[in-house]
Amino acid sequence: MKIQLSDHFNYRKLLRFSFPSIVMMIFTSIYGVVDGFFVSNYVGKTPFAAVNFIMPFLMILGAMGFMFGTGGSALIAQALGEGKPDRAKKIFSLLIYVSILCGILIALLGILFLRPIAQFLGAEGVMLENCVTYGRIILLALPAFMLQFEFQSFFVTAEKPQLGLAVTVAAGMTNILLDALFVAVFQWGLVGAAVATAASQLVGGIIPVIYFACPNSSLLRLTKTCFDGSALLKTCVNGSSELMSNISMSLVGMLYNVQLMKYAGEDGVAAYGVLMYVNMIFLAAFIGYAVGTAPVVSYHYGAGDYNELKGLLKRSLVIIGIFSVSMLVLGEVLALPLSHIFVGYDQGLLELTLKGFVIYSFSFLFAGMAIYGSSFFTALGDGLTSALIAFLRTLVFQIAAVIILPLIWGIDGIWVSIVVAELMATVITVFFMVIKRKKYHY
Repeated sequence: MKIQLSDHFNYRKLLRFSFPSIVMMIFTSIYGVVDGFFVSNYVGKTPFAAVNFIMPFLMILGAMGFMFGTGGSALIAQALGEGKPDRAKKIFSLLIYVSILCGILIALLGILFLRPIAQFLGAEGVMLENCVTYGRIILLALPAFMLQFEFQSFFVTAEKPQLGLAVTVAAGMTNILLDALFVAVFQWGLVGAAVATAASQLVGGIIPVIYFACPNSSLLRLTKTCFDGSALLKTCVNGSSELMSNISMSLVGMLYNVQLMKYAGEDGVAAYGVLMYVNMIFLAAFIGYAVGTAPVVSYHYGAGDYNELKGLLKRSLVIIGIFSVSMLVLGEVLALPLSHIFVGYDQGLLELTLKGFVIYSFSFLFAGMAIYGSSFFTALGDGLTSALIAFLRTLVFQIAAVIILPLIWGIDGIWVSIVVAELMATVITVFFMVIKRKKYHY
C-alpha cells in the first residue's frame, strides 16, 4: 500500500517510509568502504592511507548536493502541503539545473587545486601522488555525485523512496563489481578503485535525471522554470546545516589525519580510515531516517497539522534511542572482525585499530540525537537553528576535543574526542528542542 505524506504516521508507517532512505544512505556510504577494502588488501597500506587522507576534501566538494537536497525538499514539501504542486515542480527543476552548473564549476576548480591542497595538508612523496591520482578521477564525476546526494531527499519528497533505493542499490553494486574487476582481477590498483567509484556515481546521478525528465507517476518532474532568487536563497539557508555538517565533518577529518600523522604516522591514518568506514555506515542509518522523515515533518507543518507533528517527533525520538543503543552494542561486538577485514595483514595496525574501535563505538550512543535534531529544524524551515546544531556538533566540539584531549591521553585522546563531542552536541540539541517547542507547536 502506497504511503503518502498526508497520512497519519505510527511507528510502523514511519519505519516503512524511512527504510528505503536508510538503505540508500548506507549504500552511498559503502562507496568509500568498498574502495578502502580493495585498496588496503590488494594495493597496499600507503595507497589505503592516501584514499582516507584525500577523501574528506572530496566530500567537501560534493557537500553542496546535501544542501540543495535537504533545504530544497523542505521548501518543496511545504509547497505541496499548501496545495501548490506547480510551484513545487518549478523549485525542484531550478535546483537540479543549478546543481549541475555548480557541480561542473566545482569539479574544475577541484582538479586544478587538488595537488597544492594535498601538499598543504601534509601529503608528500608516494602518498601525495596517490592522493592526486585518486582524487582527480573521482572529481570527473563530481556533478553526478552531487546530484546523487540531492536525489536521496527528492525521491522521498516525490513519494518514491523505493525507486530512490533501487537507484542507490544499482550504483552501489556497480561500485562493488567494478572494484572487484578493476582492482582484484585486472590489478589496475588505485586507478581501478577510483574509476569504479566514479562510474557508480554516474549511475546514481544520471538515472534519476532521466526519470524525472520523463513523464512519471511521482509528485515531481523536471519542467521549464525561471530563476527564483528567493526560493534559491531559502533553500541555501535552510540546507546550510547539512552543508555545514558535511563540510565540518570533512574539515575535522583532515584535522584528525594531521593529529594522527603526528602521534602515530601512516598507521594512525589507516586505523582512522577503518573507523571512518564503520562510522559512515552506522551514521548513515541516522541520516537516512532523518532524510526519510523530514518531508513528512515539512508537509504536516505546512498543512498546520500540529498534533501529527507532535506525534512524529515523539515517535522519532523513541526510534532514534533504540537505534543508538543497538549501534553501540554492534560496534563493540563487531570491533574485532571488522578491523580484521581491513587491516588483518598487519598485527601492529590491527591492534591500534581495535583499541580505537572499542573507544570510538561509544559515540554512536549520542550521535543520532543531534543528527535528527538538526534535520528536524531544517524540515520546519528553521535553517539557523539547524545550522547552529550542526556547526557546534561537527566543528566546534570536535575540533576543541581533538586538539585538547590528545595532550592528556595521547592517541587515545583522539578516539575519546569524538565521544565527548557527540555527548555535548546531544545536550545542545535537547536544549534547542525544549526552547523552540512553543514556537513550532510540537
